Amino acid sequence: MKAFYSDHFVLPLPTGHRFPMEKYSLLRDLVGKVAGIELIEAPSASDTQILYAHEPAYLVKILEGNLTPQEQREIGFPWSFKMVERSRRSAGATLAAAKTALKEGISANLAGGTHHAYRNMGSGFCVFNDSAIAARALQREINPKLKVAVIDLDVHQGNGTASIFEHDRSIFTLSLHGENNFPFKKEKSDLDFGLPNDCDDATYIAALNQSLDQMDEKFKADFIIYLAGADPHEADRLGRLKITKKGMLKRDEIIFQYAQNKQLPIAFSMAGGYGKEIESTVDIHLQTITEGLKFQSQR
Repeated sequence: MKAFYSDHFVLPLPTGHRFPMEKYSLLRDLVGKVAGIELIEAPSASDTQILYAHEPAYLVKILEGNLTPQEQREIGFPWSFKMVERSRRSAGATLAAAKTALKEGISANLAGGTHHAYRNMGSGFCVFNDSAIAARALQREINPKLKVAVIDLDVHQGNGTASIFEHDRSIFTLSLHGENNFPFKKEKSDLDFGLPNDCDDATYIAALNQSLDQMDEKFKADFIIYLAGADPHEADRLGRLKITKKGMLKRDEIIFQYAQNKQLPIAFSMAGGYGKEIESTVDIHLQTITEGLKFQSQR
């Protein structure tokens, strides 16, 4: 299974910044020890590919460093040339994983899942919306009739993705998230399932199965982009849910089994994860990747 990485394109952050940037290099170090996974440096998403999902004026602001202080606060990162390159690579990794999955069935981005980025603005540690760029690139560059399901299991609603695809019937957005968590103003996905604080494994898995059944009734996908956030885990600082490591594994198993049963290619990204101990987040991400590898071997 091919896994694309971009952690060596460093995003410089102030001391004490709350974004766990180091999780990506820690994850790559562990993934590199797993037999059966080929690590590949992420390509850079081109301007044309970014514009599949974002407005030209916003891209120019990013490239030229003309974001206002408020816009930088909304993103959560100070602007720098390194931020731009890192964001390009993260989007390029999901796109490369998607194109690889079309050929090989499954592929991973060891970062990505930047689902809070809108067409015209960044937000919540998200500069470019990698899932939106990848979905549109598959349609524009590979198959214009391809129908893509974006299954977002980050604990935070995929508001940017929902907004970008609000009027696009060829791309289905499913978001299973904490109802009382960021973003506090939700957008309208094709299917939203809001979960209460302290949600446990049984409630979560039932909600996931129900959501997949409802998606099946409304949409016949040809391809899946899966945002495998680690932040529903009980040890996450920002998650507010109580999903155990075993429950997180069951979640991943359900998604990969769903793709396998329907013979759908699947590209997946890591999305959020803010463990009280960074090792717990990395452990959840690694569990997702090894579970994906297991299903890849069964195809």
